[in-house]
Amino acid sequence: MTAHLLKAEIHCHIEGAAPPALAEAQARKYGADTSHILRDGAYKWSDFSEFLVCYDAVAALFRTAADYALLTESYLLELAAANTIYSEIIVSPDHGDRIGLGADAYLSGICDGIHAAREKTGIEARIIVTGERHFGPDRVISAARYAAKAKNPLVTGFNMAGEERMGRVADYARAFDIARDAGLGLTIHAGEVCGPFSVSDALDLVKPSRIGHGVRAIEDPALVERLAELGTVLEVCPGSNIALKVFSDFESHPLKPLKAAGVRVCLNSDDPPFFHTSLTREYEIASKEMGMPDAEIDAMTRTALEAAFVDEGTRSRLLSRFDAGAA
Repeated sequence: MTAHLLKAEIHCHIEGAAPPALAEAQARKYGADTSHILRDGAYKWSDFSEFLVCYDAVAALFRTAADYALLTESYLLELAAANTIYSEIIVSPDHGDRIGLGADAYLSGICDGIHAAREKTGIEARIIVTGERHFGPDRVISAARYAAKAKNPLVTGFNMAGEERMGRVADYARAFDIARDAGLGLTIHAGEVCGPFSVSDALDLVKPSRIGHGVRAIEDPALVERLAELGTVLEVCPGSNIALKVFSDFESHPLKPLKAAGVRVCLNSDDPPFFHTSLTREYEIASKEMGMPDAEIDAMTRTALEAAFVDEGTRSRLLSRFDAGAA
């Protein structure tokens, strides 16, 4: 059991953290039909494209700043109850605009949820603004500009998510230049649906300190060696990878081989209820399915904290808290 272990997570999409029960409550609140996305208390989809459609439908059930405060606080309280001391939440202000709420109100609600959860539990959290690749380069660049101008102390990183098979990394590189110039930490989804070439492109064109997923790098030994030499952190989400059929089972999942090769890796839940997982389950998978001892799991948690998009004072406090707990 890993319940006693302190935990950290640096890859979770906020709308993707909405449990079906909360989505159903939101649907009742707004009189929305969820029969196309929910069955027997679970989200229904069959492939990555359908998952994106289901995700957007669930996201559409959160329409006000108060809705987002509730969603964010609920998720962080769940994490805190599982001994999690730090979380980074991936958010899309572009989504706030699309639903008519507005990016500022959307972000304000999420911040309210973070503050409320921290006041109740002490959990620390930060926000990663993301551009959604399948809406095209202009929208991703717009998201980067928004993040750069936010001047919000909780907004500390920039990411690109969405349909990895759309466009080339080069088409979106300008967005990352904008975010880098603003001092934001950089991470990018790559090497999940697409193969190792997408990880190589990300390293060449974005030069991120972290990569969301990145697990398909295992198919290219030279790339694995490069990741290890660079110290790039892979935000690995085993439960998500199996649910999306990136790998057939946990036995064939490359988390352990990547770590053994010297690549810096950590555990994350991605969109937990969509993939019938949670951060706690990801730690259990590492322990039970992959046979990793507590010390090895603790090392991955420490990696997440070392790679967190926080100021050095906060990082030092988090590491001190983690080291004291791990001891």
